[in-house]
Amino acid sequence: METQALAPPPELWNALALESNLELGTGLDSTATVFLVNVTESLYEYSDFKKQINNICKKVFIPITIGGGIRSMGDVDDMFRVGADKIAINSVCFDNIEIIKGDSIQNKKFEIPVCCEKEFSLDIKRLEEKLKMKEEKIYESFFEKEFFCYMTGFIAGMPFLGDLDENLRAKRLDTPRVKVPKGSIGLTEQFANIYTFESPGGWNIIGNTPLNIFDSTKEKEPNLINPGDLVTFKRISKEKYQNYHE
Repeated sequence: METQALAPPPELWNALALESNLELGTGLDSTATVFLVNVTESLYEYSDFKKQINNICKKVFIPITIGGGIRSMGDVDDMFRVGADKIAINSVCFDNIEIIKGDSIQNKKFEIPVCCEKEFSLDIKRLEEKLKMKEEKIYESFFEKEFFCYMTGFIAGMPFLGDLDENLRAKRLDTPRVKVPKGSIGLTEQFANIYTFESPGGWNIIGNTPLNIFDSTKEKEPNLINPGDLVTFKRISKEKYQNYHE
C-alpha cells in the first residue's frame, strides 16, 4: 500500500516563516514526522539554532527530527533538551568517533516509584492472558530491569525506555483509550513509558507513579528523564503513593 504524504500543519508553516535558515525536509509522511534542516548553520550562532528549535517545538506538537550543526554529543544532548525527538547526523561523525560511540554521555540514574494497585494497573489482567504469565511474575521481571532512555516524545517529556525482556513484550491495545491518567506506566513491544500528562494512548498500563516526570515551570530542564539516562522502577504501597508529596 502506497503511503500518502500529509500536508504540513499550518502552525508548522507559521513557525518556519520566522526562521529563514531552516528548511522542511521531505520526510513528512503518514507517521507525521517533521525533518528540519539548518541549511545555513555556519552563518548562525549555535545558541540561536537552539532557540529556533525550541520556539518551533513549543508551537508544533508532532515529532521533530533535526539535521545540521551537530558536531558533538553535547550538541545532541542540547537538541533533545530544547524539544527535538530525533537527531540526524551527517558524515562529520566519521571525523569524530565520539559521536558514534556515545562514550561521553553522562548517564543519570533514576529510581521511579510505582504503585500497582488494581485502580492503577489497568491492563495487568490483559497482559496475564497475552503473555501467559502470572501477575507477580510480570511485575517481578519488570521491577528487576534497568532501562535505557532512547528518546522522549509523543507528549512532552514522555520517556521511551528499553528494552523489555522478550517475555514481557505485548502489542498495543486493540482500541486505544481516550484518556490515560498522568503518571501511568505503560508497556508495548520492547518499550516501557511514563505518561507525563493525561493523554489518549494504547499502551498496556501496569501502574502509576506519583513522581512528576515533566515540569513545565522549569524552562531549561523540564524533563526529569532525558535520552541516555538509566531508569529502574520500585514498587510502592498505595499509602506511600498517596503520601508521596507530603
